[in-house]
Amino acid sequence: MNSQEGVVVDTNVAIVANGRDTHADDECQLTCVNALAEIYDNRPVVLDHGDLIMDEYAKYLHRSGEPGAGDAFYKYLCLHSHTPGYVHRVSLTPIQDERRGFAELPVNSLDPGDRKFLAVAFVAKAPIMNATDSDWHEQRSFLEDHDLVVEQLCPQHAIKSATGM
Repeated sequence: MNSQEGVVVDTNVAIVANGRDTHADDECQLTCVNALAEIYDNRPVVLDHGDLIMDEYAKYLHRSGEPGAGDAFYKYLCLHSHTPGYVHRVSLTPIQDERRGFAELPVNSLDPGDRKFLAVAFVAKAPIMNATDSDWHEQRSFLEDHDLVVEQLCPQHAIKSATGM
Protein backbone atom coordinates (compact mmCIF):
# COMPACT_ATOMS: atom_id res chain seq x y z
CA MET A 1 0.00 0.00 0.00
CA ASN A 2 2.41 2.67 1.17
CA SER A 3 5.41 3.74 -0.81
CA GLN A 4 6.71 6.46 1.50
CA GLU A 5 8.66 6.11 4.70
CA GLY A 6 6.87 5.54 7.96
CA VAL A 7 6.12 8.37 10.36
CA VAL A 8 5.74 8.70 14.12
CA VAL A 9 2.71 10.87 14.90
CA ASP A 10 2.77 12.88 18.12
CA THR A 11 -0.63 12.86 19.84
CA ASN A 12 -0.95 16.63 19.47
CA VAL A 13 -1.39 16.25 15.68
CA ALA A 14 -4.60 14.24 16.13
CA ILE A 15 -5.80 16.51 18.94
CA VAL A 16 -5.34 19.58 16.74
CA ALA A 17 -7.03 17.80 13.82
CA ASN A 18 -10.06 17.34 16.10
CA GLY A 19 -10.16 21.10 16.65
CA ARG A 20 -11.02 20.94 20.32
CA ASP A 21 -9.03 21.52 23.50
CA THR A 22 -6.20 23.17 21.61
CA HIS A 23 -4.70 26.62 21.17
CA ALA A 24 -4.03 25.96 17.47
CA ASP A 25 -5.57 28.17 14.81
CA ASP A 26 -7.79 27.03 11.91
CA GLU A 27 -4.84 26.92 9.51
CA CYS A 28 -2.98 24.55 11.81
CA GLN A 29 -6.07 22.37 12.21
CA LEU A 30 -6.49 22.09 8.44
CA THR A 31 -2.79 21.27 8.03
CA CYS A 32 -3.11 18.47 10.59
CA VAL A 33 -6.28 17.10 8.97
CA ASN A 34 -4.50 17.03 5.60
CA ALA A 35 -1.36 15.41 7.06
CA LEU A 36 -3.43 12.64 8.64
CA ALA A 37 -5.38 12.15 5.40
CA GLU A 38 -2.11 11.70 3.52
CA ILE A 39 -1.14 8.91 5.92
CA TYR A 40 -4.16 6.84 4.89
CA ASP A 41 -2.95 6.60 1.30
CA ASN A 42 0.77 7.08 1.44
CA ARG A 43 2.54 6.49 4.75
CA PRO A 44 2.68 3.78 7.36
CA VAL A 45 2.53 4.93 10.98
CA VAL A 46 5.30 3.66 13.24
CA LEU A 47 4.15 2.37 16.64
CA ASP A 48 5.71 0.38 19.46
CA HIS A 49 4.88 -3.29 20.14
CA GLY A 50 3.98 -2.44 23.75
CA ASP A 51 1.25 0.00 22.66
CA LEU A 52 2.65 2.91 24.68
CA ILE A 53 1.72 5.27 21.85
CA MET A 54 -1.70 3.72 21.29
CA ASP A 55 -2.36 3.95 25.04
CA GLU A 56 -1.60 7.67 24.92
CA TYR A 57 -3.88 8.15 21.90
CA ALA A 58 -6.65 6.39 23.85
CA LYS A 59 -6.47 9.09 26.56
CA TYR A 60 -7.29 11.88 24.10
CA LEU A 61 -9.09 10.36 21.13
CA HIS A 62 -12.31 8.42 20.52
CA ARG A 63 -12.01 4.88 19.21
CA SER A 64 -15.38 5.27 17.46
CA GLY A 65 -13.70 7.57 14.95
CA GLU A 66 -16.01 10.46 15.73
CA PRO A 67 -16.51 13.34 15.85
CA GLY A 68 -13.16 14.66 14.58
CA ALA A 69 -10.45 13.88 12.04
CA GLY A 70 -8.06 12.97 14.87
CA ASP A 71 -10.59 10.48 16.19
CA ALA A 72 -10.90 9.02 12.66
CA PHE A 73 -7.11 8.62 12.61
CA TYR A 74 -7.21 6.75 15.92
CA LYS A 75 -9.97 4.44 14.63
CA TYR A 76 -7.90 3.84 11.49
CA LEU A 77 -4.94 2.81 13.65
CA CYS A 78 -7.12 0.57 15.81
CA LEU A 79 -8.38 -1.20 12.68
CA HIS A 80 -4.94 -1.50 11.07
CA SER A 81 -2.61 -1.60 14.10
CA HIS A 82 -1.13 -4.96 13.10
CA THR A 83 -1.44 -4.66 9.32
CA PRO A 84 1.91 -4.41 7.53
CA GLY A 85 1.94 -1.54 5.07
CA TYR A 86 -0.36 0.52 7.26
CA VAL A 87 1.57 0.25 10.52
CA HIS A 88 5.17 -0.63 11.24
CA ARG A 89 5.93 -1.82 14.78
CA VAL A 90 9.20 -1.61 16.70
CA SER A 91 10.24 -2.99 20.06
CA LEU A 92 11.16 -0.70 22.95
CA THR A 93 12.77 -1.50 26.28
CA PRO A 94 11.60 0.84 29.07
CA ILE A 95 14.27 1.35 31.74
CA GLN A 96 14.41 3.15 35.08
CA ASP A 97 17.14 5.57 33.94
CA GLU A 98 15.38 8.95 34.10
CA ARG A 99 18.02 10.44 31.78
CA ARG A 100 17.03 8.05 28.96
CA GLY A 101 13.68 6.35 29.60
CA PHE A 102 14.36 3.57 27.09
CA ALA A 103 17.39 1.35 26.51
CA GLU A 104 17.30 2.32 22.85
CA LEU A 105 17.89 6.02 23.63
CA PRO A 106 21.02 7.90 24.56
CA VAL A 107 20.89 10.37 27.44
CA ASN A 108 18.44 13.13 26.51
CA SER A 109 16.52 15.97 28.11
CA LEU A 110 13.25 15.51 26.24
CA ASP A 111 10.04 15.58 28.27
CA PRO A 112 9.62 12.03 29.65
CA GLY A 113 6.08 11.93 28.20
CA ASP A 114 7.50 12.39 24.69
CA ARG A 115 10.28 9.82 24.96
CA LYS A 116 8.13 6.97 23.62
CA PHE A 117 7.78 8.92 20.35
CA LEU A 118 11.49 9.68 20.34
CA ALA A 119 12.42 6.04 21.01
CA VAL A 120 10.15 4.75 18.25
CA ALA A 121 11.59 7.30 15.80
CA PHE A 122 15.10 6.46 16.93
CA VAL A 123 14.64 2.71 16.37
CA ALA A 124 12.72 3.05 13.09
CA LYS A 125 14.79 5.98 11.79
CA ALA A 126 11.45 7.63 11.03
CA PRO A 127 10.47 11.28 11.14
CA ILE A 128 8.24 12.63 13.91
CA MET A 129 5.14 14.58 12.91
CA ASN A 130 4.39 17.44 15.32
CA ALA A 131 1.84 20.24 15.44
CA THR A 132 2.07 22.23 18.67
CA ASP A 133 4.65 20.72 21.04
CA SER A 134 7.58 23.15 21.40
CA ASP A 135 9.80 20.47 22.99
CA TRP A 136 10.67 19.07 19.57
CA HIS A 137 11.98 22.43 18.38
CA GLU A 138 13.78 23.06 21.66
CA GLN A 139 15.57 19.70 21.28
CA ARG A 140 16.47 20.22 17.61
CA SER A 141 20.25 20.05 18.23
CA PHE A 142 19.92 16.66 19.90
CA LEU A 143 17.62 15.46 17.11
CA GLU A 144 19.96 16.70 14.38
CA ASP A 145 22.95 15.07 16.11
CA HIS A 146 21.09 11.75 15.85
CA ASP A 147 19.81 12.28 12.29
CA LEU A 148 16.19 12.54 13.43
CA VAL A 149 13.74 14.78 11.60
CA VAL A 150 10.67 16.51 12.98
CA GLU A 151 8.00 17.48 10.50
CA GLN A 152 6.72 20.73 12.04
CA LEU A 153 3.18 21.05 10.71
CA CYS A 154 2.44 24.29 12.58
CA PRO A 155 5.67 26.12 13.35
CA GLN A 156 3.65 29.17 14.40
CA HIS A 157 2.56 27.13 17.45
CA ALA A 158 5.48 24.73 17.91
CA ILE A 159 8.34 27.21 18.02
CA LYS A 160 8.48 29.57 20.97
CA SER A 161 9.40 33.11 20.07
CA ALA A 162 12.30 34.96 21.62
CA THR A 163 9.81 36.71 23.90
CA GLY A 164 8.58 33.35 25.24
CA MET A 165 5.15 33.53 23.60
